[in-house]
Amino acid sequence: MKYFDYSATTPVSSEVLDTFVKVCKKYPGNPNSLHTLGVESKHFLDMATNQIATLLHVKPSEIIYTSGASESNNTVIKGVCFKYQNRGKHILTTPLEHSSVLEPLNYLKSLGFEVEYLPLTKEGSVDLKHLEKMIREDTILVTIASVSSELGILQPIEEIAKIVKKYPKCFFHVDMTQNIGKVPFSLDGVDFMSMSAHKIYGLKGIGLLYKKENIDILPLIHGGKSTTKYRSGTPALPLIASLSKALRLSLESQVENEKRVLELNHLLLKKLQEIEGIVVNSTSLSIPHIVNISVMGVKPETLLHALEKHEIYVSTKSACATLDKSLAVFSVTKDEKRSVSSIRISLSHLTQEKDIYELVDVLKEEVERLRW
Repeated sequence: MKYFDYSATTPVSSEVLDTFVKVCKKYPGNPNSLHTLGVESKHFLDMATNQIATLLHVKPSEIIYTSGASESNNTVIKGVCFKYQNRGKHILTTPLEHSSVLEPLNYLKSLGFEVEYLPLTKEGSVDLKHLEKMIREDTILVTIASVSSELGILQPIEEIAKIVKKYPKCFFHVDMTQNIGKVPFSLDGVDFMSMSAHKIYGLKGIGLLYKKENIDILPLIHGGKSTTKYRSGTPALPLIASLSKALRLSLESQVENEKRVLELNHLLLKKLQEIEGIVVNSTSLSIPHIVNISVMGVKPETLLHALEKHEIYVSTKSACATLDKSLAVFSVTKDEKRSVSSIRISLSHLTQEKDIYELVDVLKEEVERLRW
């Protein structure tokens, strides 16, 4: 098997899985229970939370556990907009966002909120001059992914934060799902941050939302006591512990792994030049982990399944995308044909050079066959 869909989900690390299993067996109690088993679980939960907070350079009280980045995105977008709609109903975002951002925004538009999409530069970054012009006194939320899930474009988050900070009634949310564990990040100037464990070799079903202290939002899920009033439900201690382990391991090896992926990225781009009719949609601002291409004259789903027969796995768009064409690719390339024929190849430090050679060889063979 040759796996090139790491941006959709990563295989779980054996160390992370081992932590999950051990915690499941050793800490059976509900951390909110008052008996001894509950107290022991609560103590271990606090230890895991403190480690996560230290790794992210935030306070433990600023962490909200969720089922993943999609829930985190929905929580902050709806939680902010419903709480502060008396200040205004204007929201700024980009066309590069994940569907778990775009779909909640579409829902809010149906309720009378105004959503505007920031123009992009030729390389796909937010046009800062347009941001300064478009942000208003009634803008209550700016939500932007630090790294695009389809094109891998890295945004100037610190510069954007400086502009948003000039408007104290506006909050800045950053989806860092494709960022953390791959390239350096900073939460300076960021009010909210979303992430998922399964993007960093952790387990599916656990993520978090960083919420700067002293900011109040309306919860998405109401119910019983949990680790915070902003997300009810029994704390998933084994998943939380595994998230802590996955985050630590990914950050410890980030520099080394990024260097490795950059070498693989250069090899892949060089080999792709051998195939006629392939256009690279990723830009100079894209992180090396994501290579987005368009195979002109071939439907992406057809090519995906052709590669699958060789046990080579790629993606047509973000795994959660709902549109036939890639809005992200179209927004950057302004090319309809490229937006409906895009393929995302995502790399990892686990990828081998031989995997890339086989991918390109099979890709060349299948593209030539399908074009006939």
